[in-house]
Amino acid sequence: MLDSGLNDPELVIGIDPGQRIGLSVLYLGKEIERGLYNSPDDLANHVAKILGGLKAERKIIKIGNGNMQVTKQITTLLNLRFCSHFELELVDERKTTRKIKNYNKRGERDMMSAKFITQREGYRRFVLPLSRTG
Repeated sequence: MLDSGLNDPELVIGIDPGQRIGLSVLYLGKEIERGLYNSPDDLANHVAKILGGLKAERKIIKIGNGNMQVTKQITTLLNLRFCSHFELELVDERKTTRKIKNYNKRGERDMMSAKFITQREGYRRFVLPLSRTG
């Protein structure tokens, strides 16, 4: 229903790593989902389902570089769980956190940061599944 033919058929997933992991999913130019996760494992399972469930010519995952330990963990888990290729982009997440009146009600700040990450450009690499690379 989202596809009017005017938007690029691409899926962009923004991830704000940290203690609370923010998620924003853009499909055909519109945000279709946002969420908050406490573990990289739960996030990787959910993102793998999204990647497998939506048809898109390009699947881009943009991850903030603020917490590289969590970023590497998420990347490794996604490579293990999703058995097809995707593009991974490490994005400078400075100035993605906006001040919210009630500090961080229910992770709103983390989800907004993830949305800002989807709109930024960064270092991009093509990730092939481990089944192809050995």
